[in-house]
Parts: sequence; C-alpha cells; structure tokens
Amino acid sequence: MPPKAPGKASLHQARFLLDQSTSSKTNNQFLHTDHVNSIPTGPKSMKKGPIQQQQQQPSRSESPPKTPSKASGGVPDPTSQYLAQANLSPERLTQPRRILIVMDLNGTLLHRPNKRRPFHFVERPHATTFLNYLLDTFHVAIWSSARPENVNKMVEQLLTPEQVKQCLVVWGRDSFGLSGEDYNSKVQVYKRLTAIWTNPRVMAAHPQAHKGGLWDQTNTILVDDSFEKGRSEPFNMLTLPEFTGLAKETPNVLPQVHDYINELAQQADISRFVRQSPFKPDPNYVLPEQPA
Repeated sequence: MPPKAPGKASLHQARFLLDQSTSSKTNNQFLHTDHVNSIPTGPKSMKKGPIQQQQQQPSRSESPPKTPSKASGGVPDPTSQYLAQANLSPERLTQPRRILIVMDLNGTLLHRPNKRRPFHFVERPHATTFLNYLLDTFHVAIWSSARPENVNKMVEQLLTPEQVKQCLVVWGRDSFGLSGEDYNSKVQVYKRLTAIWTNPRVMAAHPQAHKGGLWDQTNTILVDDSFEKGRSEPFNMLTLPEFTGLAKETPNVLPQVHDYINELAQQADISRFVRQSPFKPDPNYVLPEQPA
C-alpha cells in the first residue's frame, strides 16, 4: 500500500519544487512539495508541432483489436464544432486553475507482467507521487478499459481509501457502453469525454457548477498511452509512451507529464494548446539529486 497522501491543498499551495535552471534536463520539479503562492509553469520551452506528433503506441499484443460494433457505438470522430474551436489560437491565463484530469491505469501508470497473475502490477516510476500531486491540485477521474475487478486492484495498489474517495469517478470496462459480445472480446474502445462531462458527480465538481459552469474541451485532459482511445476529442489527449515494465524504459516520463499539465492549468482552452503544442517526452530528461 502506498504512503498516505498529503492533506488536501489548494491550487495555489500544492506544487513541486522547481529548479530555476534554464535547462529542461535539470528540472527537479518532481522531488517534493512546497507551499507557495502559485503552481509552477511547464517546461521552459515546449516544442510546437502538428497533432500527428502524438502517435499511437505499439499495441500490447500482436493481434490488433477489432472495430467495435454499431451496438457499442462504432468508431467516433470529432465534431466540426469541436475542431473549429480547437483551431483557434491558444490564450494563456494570468492564474492557474483546477482542471479535470482523466487518468488511464494499465500501460500508463502500471503494467501487468503476467496474465497468470492478473492482480500483480508493476508501477511506473513516480506513479504514486504523481497521483498524490494530481489529487491535491486538480480534479481527477480514473477511466480504464480493464474489467472492474482489475481496476479495483490497480486502484488499491496506487491509492489509499481516502484518495479513492477524492476521485470523481473510477470507471472500468463496464463504462464504455459495449455490447455483451464486445465486452468479452478484444475490441478497440473509445473514451468519449462527453460521457465524463455529463456524469452528475463530475458535473457537480466543477468550481462554477452553481453558476452553470461545465467541463468541456477548454478544461479537460485525458492521459493515456493509446492515442486512438481519445479519437473523439483528439486535442484533449496527452499521449505518453506505453509502460511495459522494462528496466530500459525512460524512467522520468511522469515528471514531464506533471510539467505539461501545470502548463495546461494556465491555458484558457486546453484543446487549442494541445493542438499547437502536443506533449512530446524528452528521452534525455533527467532529474537532479534531491537537495539534502
């Protein structure tokens, strides 16, 4: 069981110590929390490029998933209205805000090395620290394509019972509206963010819900290792490399995700920023030693 998370903090209190070095390769932002007046911004410079830079990661097995049936909703595409809004120029806010983070589990935060041990998972480096930070700073929903019993085991490994209660929703395979046949088959699933946005508990958590405030493409980011799963809202997608539990994998991916999310918190419209500056991990990114 991971250590208990720190107490609930406001957006302007929870943060990681930021090294003021101009090099993004010597950022110690992920080492520990400190109480200051604002959360840090993202990396000193983010490479801009087309959305095509966010490519689908290799599948977890040789056979690709089947296309979902019409009964399961088929294959979604972004609406013309969504694309038109995302195509506008990004605008940076003067103050950060509490955005909605929709987190994947398997392949993103953990890896199951042996199917014969379905409840044994290896954590991605920094996974627990990363989740602690998200829960103390933003609104978090967990959405996995795994079966509910597997989702529960992964959540139990990563979070305390108190932290689980902080999550707006914890969803598994039963939340995709799949037909009975597709549920028990290897089919491609799609995380339509409209399902999250229209959930009553999620809607009620919006800071301006009492004034009609809504979650939408301006304030939500889906973190997943499969770009295809975010097909319906492609510019609200942060695609990171699939974690397969190998020692040779880049260890400091989540610290870079942390930095990028902090930048998203200061964007007036997340979809506009992601379209122009999609997340692209630096394989040479390293963390300095924690100061004594």
